[in-house]
This record gives sequence, C-alpha cells and structure tokens, in this order.
Amino acid sequence: MAEPRRMGIDILADAEDDDPILSVVNIVDVFLVVIAVLLIAIAENPINPFMTRNAVIIKNPGEADMELVIKKGNELRQYKSSGQIGEGEGAKAGTAYRLKDGTLVYVPE
Repeated sequence: MAEPRRMGIDILADAEDDDPILSVVNIVDVFLVVIAVLLIAIAENPINPFMTRNAVIIKNPGEADMELVIKKGNELRQYKSSGQIGEGEGAKAGTAYRLKDGTLVYVPE
C-alpha cells in the first residue's frame, strides 16, 4: 500500500534551488576571477607604468618594420626602423662571443 502524500509546508525542504540571487552571486564570482587575472597580466607587463624598472622591447626583430620601445623610469621612447642598412665610420670597440647555451658575451678591447 502506497503511503499517502503529505500536504502542507515542508520546513526542512531545500529552498536554495529556487533562490535567483545565487546565480547573481556566481556571476559576481566569475567577474572577480576575470578581474584578478587581468590585474596580474598588467602587473607582469614589462612596460607597466607602475613599475620603476627599465626595459627594452623589440617588436618584429630583424624585419623591415622593426620597432624599439625603451622604458627608462617613467619615460617611454619609441624608435622605428626605416628598413635601410646604415653605414658610417667608427672603430672596433670589442668582440662578442656566443656561448653554447646561446648567451652573448661582450669583451671590450
């Protein structure tokens, strides 16, 4: 014999399933994670305006449209390549050696 169904209010029922505010809380949590990731990305950027370190960034190295961005303190300088090979007069200033691990060592004369 089947048990008769109870009519009335069940106080111990799980009311969280019907709460629409929980979906809004979950969306807020997702946005907080996205904001944290963006702040970390900005902090790791070498030309971050809040960092005091100096940095040199080379865009498109070896190409005709190569650019240099030099950050010295709070000052940014940008140099664009004209795509032409330069020439001039000068004196040998030293010798550069490439080691097996790929690093370059400059030895002044």
